[in-house]
Amino acid sequence: MTTRPNFLFLFSDQHRADWLGCSSDLPLKTPHIDGLANKGTQFTHAITPSPICSPARACLATGLDFEHCGVATIHENLAIDKNTYYRSLRNSCYEVVGVGKFDLHKADMDWGLDGKMLLEEYGFTDGIDSEGKGDAIWAYRKEGRPKGPYLKYLEGRGLLEDYVGIYKPESESLLFEAINPLPDDAYCDTWIAQKGLDFLKSFSREKPWHLVVNFAGPHDPYDVTESMRQRWEGVNFPSPVANNSDDPEIIQLRQQNYAAMIENIDSQVGRYIELLVERGELENTIIVYSSDHGEMLGDHNRWQKSVWYQGSVGVPLVVSGPGVQCQVSNALVSVHDIGASFLDYAGVDGLQEADAASFRNVLQGEAKHHRRVLKSALGDWRMVFDGRFKLVLREGEETLLYDLKEDPGEIEILSEKFPCKVRQLSDL
Repeated sequence: MTTRPNFLFLFSDQHRADWLGCSSDLPLKTPHIDGLANKGTQFTHAITPSPICSPARACLATGLDFEHCGVATIHENLAIDKNTYYRSLRNSCYEVVGVGKFDLHKADMDWGLDGKMLLEEYGFTDGIDSEGKGDAIWAYRKEGRPKGPYLKYLEGRGLLEDYVGIYKPESESLLFEAINPLPDDAYCDTWIAQKGLDFLKSFSREKPWHLVVNFAGPHDPYDVTESMRQRWEGVNFPSPVANNSDDPEIIQLRQQNYAAMIENIDSQVGRYIELLVERGELENTIIVYSSDHGEMLGDHNRWQKSVWYQGSVGVPLVVSGPGVQCQVSNALVSVHDIGASFLDYAGVDGLQEADAASFRNVLQGEAKHHRRVLKSALGDWRMVFDGRFKLVLREGEETLLYDLKEDPGEIEILSEKFPCKVRQLSDL
C-alpha cells in the first residue's frame, strides 16, 4: 500500500454552511458527514473565493484568488494553460480522477457524451464530467439532444422525457420545486456517486489516488424523488432572515426539498466510507467535504447565491483522516486552500505562484489560525472578513460593514459607526 495519503474530495454545489446536522439545530440528519466531523476537523469560518460556480471552481483548481483566476463569470472557461493542483498531483504519480459537475468549461455547454472533454488538459487521469441541473436542460433545448453523459444515461434508460418534463418550457428560471419522476438510482447525485464508486473500486492500492466527487445538489431546482420527499412532509424550518416577499408555503417546500437533497448526498458519503473500509484504505485517506458556495434560501428576499451575505459565501468544510485532529476550528479558511493542502500532504510544490495556502498545520493541531482575513468577490463588489467584521465594497454604492458576532443575520450596517474598522479592512 502507498505511504502517501489518498484524497477523497466530496464537493457539493450550493450547500450553505449552517445546513448540516453538526453545524445547526435544524431537523437535519447527516450522520456520515457528522461522523467525519466528530473524528476530524470542522471549520466554522470557511468562505468561497467567489459565490458562483465557475469562478469558485476555477479558484479551487488553480489556487488563485478571484481577480487572478481568469474566470469572472459563468460564461468563461478556465484556460487550459493554467496550472491546476490536479495536474500537479498527476505529475507526481497520483491517479487523479473526478466525476460529476466540474464547471471548468461551463461556457461550452458541451461535456461530450462520455464526459471526457478537456479532462486530460485540466490535469485528470480519468473521469466523467457531467452537466449541472439547469445546464443539461438549456443545452438540450438548444440542440434537441443530450450534450453530456447524464442526459445520455437517462435517454438510454428511457427516462429522458420524464426528466425534461419537470422543467417549465417557457421559463429560464431554476427557482421551482417539484417531485422528480426518476427512480432513486437515476437521480443525478446518486448517479454521480455511483460513477465515482466505480472508479474507486478500480484504483490500485499500490498507487496514491485523488478522487473528487462533484455532486450537482443541493443546487436548485429544488427537485427530489418521491422517496426523498416523504420524510419531510410536515417538517418545518425557521423562517428566512429578513424575508417579506415570498409565499411561506413555497419557502417551506423549498427548504424541505433542499434538506432532502443534502440528506441524499450524506447517504452517498456513507457509501464511500463503507467502500474505503472494505478496501482497507480509510486510515490512509484524507476525506474532505465542502461546497463551491452557499445558498441564500430566502434570506434578505434572495435565493441562490452571487451576493456577499453569509448564506451565499459561507460553506461547510469538514476534514478527516490520518493525523487530523478532532476539533472545531474557527480558523479562517478559503475553499481554494483545499487544493493547496492536498499538495502539501502529497509533498508536491505544484502551485508556487498561487494565492492559496495549505492549512495542514491547523488540521494537525500545530496552529490555531490560518489566514488574517478571508476575501470573496464577484462582479462589482468585493468582501473582506476578519472572523467577526465583514466589509463589502461596491462600485458606486454604499460601503457595508457588519458585525457577525452581534448580528449574524447581517441586518445592521455599521459603516458610519466604525470608520476605523472600515479603513483597516479596506487596506487588506
